Order: sequence, then structure tokens, then C-alpha cells
Amino acid sequence: MLARVLILLSLSACMLALSASGLTGRLLLPPPATSAETVGVVTPAAPPTRARAVALRPGDTLTGALRREGLDRRTSNDVIAALVEGGADLRRLNPRDTLEITRTLAGDPVAVRWEPSPWLGYAARATEAGWQARRSETRPRVSVAAVQGEVTRSLWETMERAGASPALVVDLVEIFASDFDFTADTRSGDRFRLLVEERYAGDTFVDHGRILVAQYVSDGRVLTGVRWEGRRARAGYYDPDGRSLRKSFLKSPLEFTRITSGFTYARPHPILGGVRPHLAIDYAAPVGTPVRAVADGHVLRAGWNGGNGIQVHLRHRSGYETVYNHLARLGPGLRAGTRVSQRQVVGYVGATGLATGPHLDYRVARHGRFVNPLSEKFIPGDPIGAAERDDFRDHARTLVRRLEAAAPF
Repeated sequence: MLARVLILLSLSACMLALSASGLTGRLLLPPPATSAETVGVVTPAAPPTRARAVALRPGDTLTGALRREGLDRRTSNDVIAALVEGGADLRRLNPRDTLEITRTLAGDPVAVRWEPSPWLGYAARATEAGWQARRSETRPRVSVAAVQGEVTRSLWETMERAGASPALVVDLVEIFASDFDFTADTRSGDRFRLLVEERYAGDTFVDHGRILVAQYVSDGRVLTGVRWEGRRARAGYYDPDGRSLRKSFLKSPLEFTRITSGFTYARPHPILGGVRPHLAIDYAAPVGTPVRAVADGHVLRAGWNGGNGIQVHLRHRSGYETVYNHLARLGPGLRAGTRVSQRQVVGYVGATGLATGPHLDYRVARHGRFVNPLSEKFIPGDPIGAAERDDFRDHARTLVRRLEAAAPF
């Protein structure tokens, strides 16, 4: 009782002092402590969790992958709804994608992370308001590197040893595909070098980007391709004088195969016997190898044609026609009357009709007369315009000098 009286007397004295100082009615107190500063209150730590990478299978959907990992239907639907709201396109998953589920030690899912590429990711997290997702992007770090080599057995094998990805091999071949037949003309001792972009996510190498300049040397012939993005035209490859390397026709409808029979007017026929003209080029390749249209054109025939088996017959500009025989099946959506573009897959190698084994019988006719595809001079593409030619030549000289310094032969 005495203690309470003393406290009241002390408070009364304080109020009198405040009144005397002109601060009547304003009792100055320290600011309230935050939850972290509150004496005697400990902020609870987040519960421990464990993350598990999920192996995706060809044809997987996110629903299927989550259900396979034990998430119930309602939780799976909530996760998917959050990711879609966050901008994710979940129509198709790739086995190379990264999918990770984080759970508490009790097994409750608290986060799902999906990365469709090293540059893009989505993370869904369980909150008091339900599942919420956010999108994150990583800007590639790009550097330029030199790749070079000398062909021993095959260009593919040599470039693999040089650290090139399969996509980079294809990109190099396509640069010179109109001037050089890598099927017929590649030989031991050929050399190549190129400057190519390398893309990194942080310090991790991801893939190769654009080839800036490339050279291929075969039998004393030097092919040079320089990338140029003009002011109006789309990006393309040109020789150092500005001539386009993209001709109206490719040299070959197949990549990385071999010729088993050439163009001739007198060849012993392997099935019918006797000596007959073989006005085609035969390419040996495994069944199912994609066959490309060598030029833009229209489909005249697509289907079975007697001893030719499954055949595709195309009409092109300047009186040219091409024929692709003994196919296993046609390319997607191919039928008479449709239009095709250069490099479009028109069929797949097979052994239909009068064929002794899997191969492509490829023929080229001009104004109704068959010609040798390997020696025909096809129409070149458009060169660099006069207004940009000087800029391009300076650009080409700079890149070629840089290539020679970085990868000397």
C-alpha cells in the first residue's frame, strides 16, 4: 500500500513539472519497441526445409510431374495457377528444364521452382494468402572465343574435339551450304576457324551464340563468311566483298552423309540389271534422316510413285525442279500444291520402291532436262547494297584480322 502511494506522488510531481514547462497534456514516452526489439520476445526461425530436383520425362506435364512427386491435386492446381498468373507458359516441359520442389521436414511442400532455360525462372511459394509466384530473368554474359581445327575423319568429330556443340557444327555448315557440299567435298586435312559468341549464366557456360566470322579451307580453296546485320535486310553471311553466301539452292539436301553413286549416263543398275543412265546423286544415310528442300518452291507431287517409292517433286524459280526418291515418309503437312521454303524438311530417308538399302536418290532438272547437282551454278543471293558496302568491308576486314590473330593456321 505504501509503495502505491509513493508512485502516485511521483507521477503528480511529474505532471506539475510538465505544467510548469508549458507542456501540459503531452506526456513524452519512448517509441514502442518493434517485435524484434521487444524485450523477452524471440522471433521464431523459419522451419528447416529440404529441396529435391525432379527428373522430367519426355512428354511430361507439370501436373503429372507434381503428382508423381506426391503433391495432391488441389496443391498441384494451386501451384500451376500461381505460375501461370506469374507469366509461365506451361504447355510444354522439356526434360532439360530444371524443376525443384522444396518441403518442410514434415513433408509439406512450400516452394516449387521451374527454370525453362538458364535465362528464365519461376518460383512459386506457399504464403498465408495462398500460393504466389514470381518471375526472374538472368541476362547472358557474352564473350567472343575462337574455335579451330583440322579435319581428320569428319568435320563433326573434329569440331566436337574442339569443344563445339552440335548446334555450332550445324551453324557453320549452313553458312557455306550453298557453296560447299560437306557431304561430297569434305576431306582429311581441311581446316576451319571461327569467332563465335559464348553465353554464360554467371560463371557457367551455357551455349554458343552467333558466329561472327568463319573460314573453311579445303584443297587450297578458302571460304570466308562474315555476319552482317544490314539496316533493312535481315542478318546474313557474306564474303569479304559483300556477296551473299546464301544462294537460291543448297549444295545438298542432306547433312553429314556420303555419296554412294554419282550423276552418270552409264551405270550398272543394281536391281534391274544392264547399264542405264543414273541422272541423280545417291546419298547413303540411316532411315529417318531428315531431307531438306534445297530451295524455295511448290510441291508438284508428294506420295508413292512406282519404283521411286515415296517421292517428293518440287518446282522452283528459273525453270528448276528437284526430286527426292525412296523416302520412308513425307515431311509434316506436305502435299501437292503447298509451298515449301529452303531447308524445310520435306521427307525422311528410307528404302521404298526399287532400292537396295536406305538412301536418298536426289535429282535436279532445268527446263525439263536433268543436270548434275554438284556442278550446276545456281543463282546467287542479293549482295550488300551500295550504301552499306564501305561500312561492311571495314567491318569484314576488322573481323578477319581478329580471327587470324586469335586462331592462326
